[in-house]
Amino acid sequence: MSIDFIKSIYYEIMSYFVPQKIKRRIEGNCIKCGRCCGQIRAYGMKSEKEFNFMKIFFPFYKYFYITGCFENGDLKLACKHIGEDNLCRIYDKRPNMCKNYPSKYVYANIEMIDGCGYKVIKKSFQNYLNKE
Repeated sequence: MSIDFIKSIYYEIMSYFVPQKIKRRIEGNCIKCGRCCGQIRAYGMKSEKEFNFMKIFFPFYKYFYITGCFENGDLKLACKHIGEDNLCRIYDKRPNMCKNYPSKYVYANIEMIDGCGYKVIKKSFQNYLNKE
């Protein structure tokens, strides 16, 4: 197992218990395009073996399948439950990660998918000074 994969397990577990520092804010609204459900980044996961391991300990990973990799080698996942209309077929029973997407505040250096109704507002030192 790679150190990145071990870190991803650690971060997954800690996300349930430890509040993260707020570095970025998410603004906007969902436009129901479904693109986010087909381009999920599995931070630190680089192989199918690691993905299968995560499905054992975090059952919500069973909702997804591997579609490829991002530039840095992180796995790209897609949801099994997106219909041809790009809407969720199990909306009332979707996992919490989907219900909470995107979190209003994020710590990771993320970017929203092109065309998404949400945008990331990066907090700068000047924002802090202005108490925004």
